[in-house]
Amino acid sequence: MTDRLGIIAGGGDLPRQVAETCRRGGRSFFVIALEGQGADAWLTPDLPHAVLRMGAAGAILERLRTEGVTEIVLAGGVRRPSLSDLRPDWYAARFFARLGLKALGDDGLLRAVSALLEEEGFRVVGVQSLIADLLMPFGVLTQRRPDEQALADIAHGLMVAHALGAVDVGQAVVVQAGLVLGVEAIEGTDALIARCGLLKRDGAAPVLVKRAKPGQDRRLDLPTIGPDTVTACVAAGFAGIAVEAGGALLVGRADAVRAADAAGLFVTGLGGCG
Repeated sequence: MTDRLGIIAGGGDLPRQVAETCRRGGRSFFVIALEGQGADAWLTPDLPHAVLRMGAAGAILERLRTEGVTEIVLAGGVRRPSLSDLRPDWYAARFFARLGLKALGDDGLLRAVSALLEEEGFRVVGVQSLIADLLMPFGVLTQRRPDEQALADIAHGLMVAHALGAVDVGQAVVVQAGLVLGVEAIEGTDALIARCGLLKRDGAAPVLVKRAKPGQDRRLDLPTIGPDTVTACVAAGFAGIAVEAGGALLVGRADAVRAADAAGLFVTGLGGCG
């Protein structure tokens, strides 16, 4: 008998896709939609779920056990709240007390959450193990290919993103003609794209580069792009998107490539990122 899957859902379309994949495959699942993250927008009464705030860790664990969940996937983006907004219950407060005063980036925090879930007897799995063909493939996916300037910007962006990820800050960087227009921090990729669209210079258009952080747990928070990323890059006047092949997720591949082709944008999967 297949283990029941718990989907801890943040924002974006990825949690819905995981739930639909389970439904089509006849796998039992239960969704914990994190309050205020947008996941409840696609939930329907016939879909097994509960909406709980992020700080209610004890209630989340209790509900997962009550529902017979044994495997857990963390899916979708999460806007990281302040401690006052989080309103941690006793269990969450104990968790943060265990972390002490360490300043954790997203990867460090997710590793701690994953370790806690496994201590509690759950098995944490990566979303890419549940949905076929979700990982970014190698090579150019679009009609347009990156030109010589774009290739140079991509190479520079990879080095910057590696340094950025090494200190657990972000996974994305925007480069134009060798100039770093912006790096991703707490604002997320969409806000980074919009900000850099206002900063771009004349000449060759900017490129968005995304890669996994060095040593990142590949079950957790892989860099993700999709149709919305393409739309944002088109609106900001970018030349294209370059993402680590095998180390990032491409959600809604057909729609993303179709939108990129319609706008003359390139999308490419990068090999050998290390």
